[in-house]
Amino acid sequence: MRSVGVEEELLLVDALTGEPQALSTAVLAAVSREGGDEGEVFEAELHRQMLEFATRPQTSMGDLAEEIRRWRAEAARHAEDVGAAVVALATSPLPVSPVIGSGERYRWLEEQFGLTTQEQLTCGCHVHVSVDSDDEGVAVLDRIRPWLSVLLAMSANSPFWQGKDSGYSSYRSRVWGRWPSSGPVEIFGSADRYHQQVNDMVGTGALRDKGMIYFDARLSHNYPTVEVRVADVCLDPGTTVLVATLVRALVETAARQWRAGEPPARHGVGLLRLAAWRAGRSGLEGELIHPVTMRPAPAEAVVRALFDHVRDALEDSGDVVPAQEGLAALLKTGNGARVQRELLSRSGGLRDVVTECVSRTRG
Repeated sequence: MRSVGVEEELLLVDALTGEPQALSTAVLAAVSREGGDEGEVFEAELHRQMLEFATRPQTSMGDLAEEIRRWRAEAARHAEDVGAAVVALATSPLPVSPVIGSGERYRWLEEQFGLTTQEQLTCGCHVHVSVDSDDEGVAVLDRIRPWLSVLLAMSANSPFWQGKDSGYSSYRSRVWGRWPSSGPVEIFGSADRYHQQVNDMVGTGALRDKGMIYFDARLSHNYPTVEVRVADVCLDPGTTVLVATLVRALVETAARQWRAGEPPARHGVGLLRLAAWRAGRSGLEGELIHPVTMRPAPAEAVVRALFDHVRDALEDSGDVVPAQEGLAALLKTGNGARVQRELLSRSGGLRDVVTECVSRTRG
């Protein structure tokens, strides 16, 4: 059974006004004072209005769900200690002036990328799935490429930007796409070619190091995993678990195809970028680009095609029923973008949207 770990980035906000607060240093100090293993769970991010946590690797999705809920609750508790709250939104609905964190790395990013760095107050969800080798990992990367846009549509949770409706379900994905190393990639064919590409990109001097390889999915440079980085942080922790479940099944399905000698789909990067744009624009409303045909199809049909694609792996891991239930709930309730817009239509104010989402973050 492949292990799965999740990293979630959360916004720090004022509990009453919903405005982002640059308090990550204070929150991490509160974590440190308590000691224990939480110092290895929470860490700062590019902007001080953000807090990240990482789960331990799990083979049981039930255990993963418990960890996600636990660390969200702990993040909320530590934020309360310094007069703030955490919220699982991929962008701030309210206007904000992001504060870049201290440290040489963040200063370098600000100097090199200017406004792109300043405006990267966005929160994602990264899913790590164990692989047996770099060869297997790259074979997986080559074969999951067409399906990543579907995960983006499912997780989309960033319709608002600087106090306005962006017109997108995941505006985070558009902001994140400003990094020169982000987005979908070509087929590598082998681990050697993957590593050569990474080394050549770093060698240009435009990237500081391998940590700036921001592909939608990559080999982790810290762990023996494939790291899928395409998703928004999800408002509902149940959606996070669903995305993680499907990512593990995608990895296992792709590894089986590789071992069976099945080649990856040859879709070009241009088509994959269009599919990602459509997913970020539409979310689960309207149409997506089908990963097999690369033609428009209803979003629900595309999501169900993803489920069918990985059904055998879900069956073998015992996740098929929870995944079916999670998909049904998501298609009924909608992703975070739909929920946020519905909250705005009922309350009339973005502050109310944020404060309600603070409550929902804990699930």
